[in-house]
Amino acid sequence: MLNCPLIFQQLSDFVSTKTLVNHWHSNPTPCAALNDWLFAQGSLTQRLTALCRTEFRVQLINEGWQTLSNSECATLDIAHNSLGWVREVFLCDGQQAWVFARSVASQAALQTASFDISQLGTRSLGELLFSDPAFSRGPMYINHLPSTELPVQAQQQAKSAQRLWARRSCFQKDSLGVLVAEVFLPQFWQDNGLSKLNT
Repeated sequence: MLNCPLIFQQLSDFVSTKTLVNHWHSNPTPCAALNDWLFAQGSLTQRLTALCRTEFRVQLINEGWQTLSNSECATLDIAHNSLGWVREVFLCDGQQAWVFARSVASQAALQTASFDISQLGTRSLGELLFSDPAFSRGPMYINHLPSTELPVQAQQQAKSAQRLWARRSCFQKDSLGVLVAEVFLPQFWQDNGLSKLNT
């Protein structure tokens, strides 16, 4: 049950021991309801669409060529400070942002694969990746990210939450890897009766 004090004490203990050092890991939390969102391998776009009270929409925040973070470079197995395409969006129920998503891929791999993600606009990248059977999804990793590490627009949606649950995985097609990170915003948990998971 979501209101079980023991579960949330265990979750609090898990957070304090696993996230003192900011890192991505594959250890499930003690809370099955939270794991159900963090580790689900299916399309998050489809799942959010089914929950929307109005309509699912993708709000584009930023996209363009940027130097990727060391963590992203390491995960994609490319040289540090590599240039890549970065796409940042909100996944929304109408005008309300539920999830912040950041997708990255190296410039060299994109050019080799002739895969153009710069023309997506407000279409869902996840929908594109799941519709192409040539892409395979790697393991899911989770983090309890400090909200200060997010772009300003996402920090504003984080409200008073100091940390937010996030997950990421890499979609692979031959030499092309697309790393997709998804951060669950407080309003998502609140709108779906799961506010206690936003801890």
